[in-house]
Amino acid sequence: MDVTLAEVVTASRAVAATRSRTAKTQALAELFARCDPAEVGVVVSHLSGVLPQRRLGVGFRSLGSLPEPADEASLTVAEVDAAFSRLAATAGAGSTASRKTELVTLMGRATPDEQRFLVDLMTGNLRQGALDGVVLAAVATAYDVPAPVVRRAAMLAGTAAEVAALAATGGVEALEQVGLVVGRPVRPMLAASAKTTDEAVAAVGGGELLVDGKLDGIRVQVHRRSGDVSVYTRSLDEITERVPEVVDAVAALPGGDLVLDGEAIVLLDDGRPAPFQVTGSRTASSADVAGLRERVPLTTFLFDVLHRDGVDLIDESAQVRHESLTDLAPHLVVPRLLTSDAAAAGSFFADLVAAGHEGVVVKAADSPYAAGRRGSGWVKVKPRHTLDLVVLAVEWGSGRRQGTLSNIHLGARDPETGGFVMIGKTFKGMTDEMLRWQTERFTELAVGGTEGWVVEVRPEQVVEIAFDGLQRSRRYPGGVALRFARVLRYRDDKGADEADTIATVQALAP
Repeated sequence: MDVTLAEVVTASRAVAATRSRTAKTQALAELFARCDPAEVGVVVSHLSGVLPQRRLGVGFRSLGSLPEPADEASLTVAEVDAAFSRLAATAGAGSTASRKTELVTLMGRATPDEQRFLVDLMTGNLRQGALDGVVLAAVATAYDVPAPVVRRAAMLAGTAAEVAALAATGGVEALEQVGLVVGRPVRPMLAASAKTTDEAVAAVGGGELLVDGKLDGIRVQVHRRSGDVSVYTRSLDEITERVPEVVDAVAALPGGDLVLDGEAIVLLDDGRPAPFQVTGSRTASSADVAGLRERVPLTTFLFDVLHRDGVDLIDESAQVRHESLTDLAPHLVVPRLLTSDAAAAGSFFADLVAAGHEGVVVKAADSPYAAGRRGSGWVKVKPRHTLDLVVLAVEWGSGRRQGTLSNIHLGARDPETGGFVMIGKTFKGMTDEMLRWQTERFTELAVGGTEGWVVEVRPEQVVEIAFDGLQRSRRYPGGVALRFARVLRYRDDKGADEADTIATVQALAP
């Protein structure tokens, strides 16, 4: 049967309406089980907030003026996917007009709820709680296959959509056939977080540890197959042509086929890391790569090997993989300490932070590579910075946060003008109770009503914000922007005249 967009939206809203993981899983599993095997991958992608086409060429401005919504639901998931494919393929002369026509046709057939869902999906703002773990659990339930088999297949296949299609057509047997393939990126292993190295050591269970420097570059997964090297990002996008230094570094290693995990970063002349946006800009551009390589060279670091010379190492311990990596490429290994001493891990952390790096990742020496999961095998530690800032505006939420004032605009005090300078936004760290409180609070502070998507508020409420760092920015008038900002608490004990100044913020920037 052709699954309708309305069914997907209904499932999305059901997931958003509950905090129960079991209820979320059941709602998704019931929908997946009704899908034709040929379309379940698209349904899974959409509910995960992922576009199979990756990019559509549709920006916020294009979605600012939508046609009147339809009164009745008629769109199928297959029709939406086909429209998205046409949008993604549109290029060249007249593409803007063609893309607008396609978009108007699609959105004109969507009901109000469907329009909101599609806008959130296209803009990457679909946050209804259908997180990866829930989606994979729902696949296991829908097709009656063991959850560990589903998770491992997803690790090696890369996408939940592909795993769902395999489960729908071949069940557990098809999933068990999924293996590591050199040249096909796997989901990267992720690290949980701790506030201190002592907490991190305790979280991984103590014992023998690998303590890796956490570098402020971009994560790269590098495959070498029959001599050809390909490079992928953390999100599995291929960037081989943009990072020739990484290609050359891995091409020069001895032996045959390889799958490596690492980091590419721009270093300054003194060996300290350049600000993250320098590395980000360098690896984002495919134009004048030769010139960029000359002016802004990348340095390659490696911290894991998943396959070497025909042998999969992904299920071996971190200690075994470390030994293989240091034998293969000792000159490329990240700053690393092997220890069982928590105090030594703390000193190593302090030294790396003093050298300008982000922190460390503490790894249990006996842990396998659990790709795509934030397990207890890896725990990252970064110094936490905080600022007291003022809320300048707030945006209405979407998905599970629909109906609440969510994303807050943050400003630092400017004593020279008596005003405030915006330096970022965040919706991170907000509990349900906090969302309810701030919706009421900012409604009271609203300037000119609350009808618009962005609600301007009187600059009175102080909020304590934690952040990982600052980067230079042309987007904000203060010239700096917060990185990974999250709310710690609202400060009713402080007035706006006690907020941190823009000078204080700028002094923290690299």
